[in-house]
Formats: sequence, C-alpha cells, structure tokens
Amino acid sequence: MQLATYINDLLYRYECVIIPGFGAFLTQYQSAKIDPETHTFYPPGKTLSFNRQLQTNDGLLANYVASVENSSYEIALQQIRNFTGTLSLQLSEGETVTLLRIGEFFLNKEQSVQFVPAPSANFSTASFGLSSYVSRSINREVYKETVAALEEKAPLLFTPERRTALPYLKYAAIGLIAIALSGFVGMKLYEGNVQKHNFVEKQKANTLVENQIQEATFVLENPLPSLNITLPKRTGKYHIIAGAFRVEENAQTKVAQLIEKGYSPRLIGINRYGLHQVIYSSHENRLEALQTLHTIKRTENVDAWLLVQDMND
Repeated sequence: MQLATYINDLLYRYECVIIPGFGAFLTQYQSAKIDPETHTFYPPGKTLSFNRQLQTNDGLLANYVASVENSSYEIALQQIRNFTGTLSLQLSEGETVTLLRIGEFFLNKEQSVQFVPAPSANFSTASFGLSSYVSRSINREVYKETVAALEEKAPLLFTPERRTALPYLKYAAIGLIAIALSGFVGMKLYEGNVQKHNFVEKQKANTLVENQIQEATFVLENPLPSLNITLPKRTGKYHIIAGAFRVEENAQTKVAQLIEKGYSPRLIGINRYGLHQVIYSSHENRLEALQTLHTIKRTENVDAWLLVQDMND
C-alpha cells in the first residue's frame, strides 16, 4: 500500500493529516524569502512539521484510502494500523524510515521520534512549479567604468545647435500643458453638473416612492401572533458517525435511542456499501468536530468515527 503517496496527496488539500496511533503532519504557510549569503530567492510555500501528540483518528486518511483502493473503511483502517506497526518496529531497531517526498523519521538518544522534512517539500498549490532562483552578484567595478564613460560623452549631447532649439521646445511644452489643464477643468465642471442633475432626479424618485408607499399602507385590526421556529443546525461536512445498519428499521431504532439521550441524530442516507448511516451531529468546523468526537468516544461510543463529506441537507 502506497500510504506515503496518499498522505502526500492529502497534505496539498488539508493543513492537518493524522496517522491514527502514530502522529500528525501539519503544514504552515511561509512567505517568500532571500538568503543573503547565497543570493538565493525562495518562493512562498507551506512548511511541514510532525506532532507526535495528535493520534486520535479523525477518519480523513482512512476514508481517503478506502475511496482510492475501493475497499471498506474497516479494511483501510487495518492497513493503516499495519503500516504504523511496521514503522514503529523499524524505528525501535534503530533504522531511519524515509517517506517519499515527505521526510525521514528516526529515534534520538532519548528514544523520542524525530522528523526531518524533505528539503524539496512544498505543499502549497499556489506555488506549484515555482523553484528557487540564484541571482548573480553585481560587479560594481564594471558599473563604475560604464558610468564614467557616459559622463565623458555627456558634453557632446549639449552642442550650441541643440541649445538654440531648446526655447522652441519649451514654448511648445508650455502650450501643451495649458491645453491639458483647460481640458481637465472643463471635464471637472461637466462631471459636477452631471452629479447635481443625478442628485435632483434621485430626490424626485424617492419622494414619489414614499408617496406611493403611504397610499398603499393599511392596518390589520387583529394581527396574527408571530411564530418563532428554531431549527437544529445540520450544515457542515464533518459528521460524527454513530453506526451503520443494513436494515433501515435498526437505524431508526438507533436514532430514537440517541434522541432519548439528548442528542440530535439523523439518517444521512445509504453509503456505497448499502448501509444506512446514523450520525450524532454535523459540524462546519473540523476542530469542533474532533472535540465532540473525542467526548463521545470517551463517554458514549468508542467505535464512533468522523466522516468528511459534503452533502445537501
């Protein structure tokens, strides 16, 4: 299984990709920079880091693996567990594990996992195709010689014949400036008149509309009481899955049980395996969804997981 390739694909789309039970890759935007010693210009991009503390499964990697390999979610999750087990075994034996186009893992003297990102890794789609550029240094001695040569030729540009032509050019320039100023002043006066006309016409239109509104106004003697309806928020692409059932009646029973416990569950349709999915809730913010998932796994259902999917409510 090319898990490194799948992680690489997701890092271009998301700022956090969690490997369940091992850690998380995090990307952070970095602006363009210049190395003054090597005269190298580096394009903007996203730097990569690794956080060993984030290990809770959010379903992102497993769902992506399942969709690409056309397998079930459980099989994809087991493949990820096999991968992390092999990776941990190699590190414990003192090996350095390299993930292609991502970076290297190794253990330090304190037996802590260390990560070194690949030097050419740039996960910003806006910087795709941009590479570093080395600028050649300027030879200031050659520049000084060129300036000196131009200064020697400068007197030849101001011969007596050229000086006699300067007064005519001066008068012509003054005439062009006067014509331009008169045209500019005329344009400003025209714009001012147009604005005044538009303002008067707008006032007339507002007055006419107000009169028509006053004529059409009526009063109800017995108005109906207003109704305030509060609908539960069901938007968002992050859904906390409570279970998936082959029989729809079992899914409806699960919904009723969760309602009794104070949740706002619902059915979100049938997945590609023919199972009716029941969710605890939907969220627009990924961090909020992960926090809710952590609480549910700790207090309610250890098998709950996060589904990332856009859908119409």
